[in-house]
Amino acid sequence: MAGKAAVIGLGSMGFGMATSLLRAGFAVAGCDVDAGSVSRFAQAGGRAAASPADAARDASVVVSVVVNAAQTETVLFGEAGAAETMAEGAVFVSSATMDPEIARRLAARLEASGRHYLDAPISGGAQRAAEGALTMLASGSEAAFATARPALQAMTAKLYELGPEPGQGAAFKMINQLLAGVHIAAACEAIAFAARQGLDIAKVYEVITASAGNSWMFENRIPHVLDADYTPRSAVEIFVKDLGIIQDMARGQRFPVPLSAAALQMFLATSACGMGRDDDASVARLYAQIGGAKLPG
Repeated sequence: MAGKAAVIGLGSMGFGMATSLLRAGFAVAGCDVDAGSVSRFAQAGGRAAASPADAARDASVVVSVVVNAAQTETVLFGEAGAAETMAEGAVFVSSATMDPEIARRLAARLEASGRHYLDAPISGGAQRAAEGALTMLASGSEAAFATARPALQAMTAKLYELGPEPGQGAAFKMINQLLAGVHIAAACEAIAFAARQGLDIAKVYEVITASAGNSWMFENRIPHVLDADYTPRSAVEIFVKDLGIIQDMARGQRFPVPLSAAALQMFLATSACGMGRDDDASVARLYAQIGGAKLPG
């Protein structure tokens, strides 16, 4: 047995991370606000936990896979929070995307109690989470890495150790999210514009993915548009949140980020039209509504 771990947040990413730990031989406790997710995890071989405190008890590594900084703080320090029961020397691995300054504050608060904090946002999507093949952008003390590394390696294909200070991982993730959001918005604009020209957008996809204008996001998201399948692999609201964080960070540093600001407005408008919980390729549907383009479905 590799040891005891906990995963708090058994959504599309957290569930895959938890089952990857099970496959690696960890005894894993999992909890989530959704009882169905907890039941499904128990059926997969994990221990169902009633709260973060219950999940974290006796675990050497506690992985938090929630949406944002506020939820992370609640998982740690709220009623029945994990900080109550984590053993001294245990590591809290925070995978939520958040402002680096908030990551630093949460880390300082936890580390004052004799526990470790790894700032460890993730990238790769639900399928890679299920395969134990995520990219993780982690920062924290060597002591934290030494304790958590076997668990981190079980969940990742690429583990970047980015420095000794929490907040550095979060900063790297925000650069990724700036590019990802801009690229999704650009891909959706391009495919909707192609449709407005009356082009065969399946052929446009074929041509662009073999040309210099291609991007990872174009190649990954445009099939959702072609299939008229807006089941949320990554929801519009994720980029409303993340591009909003980028705007706040940039404003505080007096740094201009006009491209990400424009992309944020497109995600906001898509959300305002009722598609906030749909796949982020729904930005193409917004463009089609505005510009009179006809998309599949």
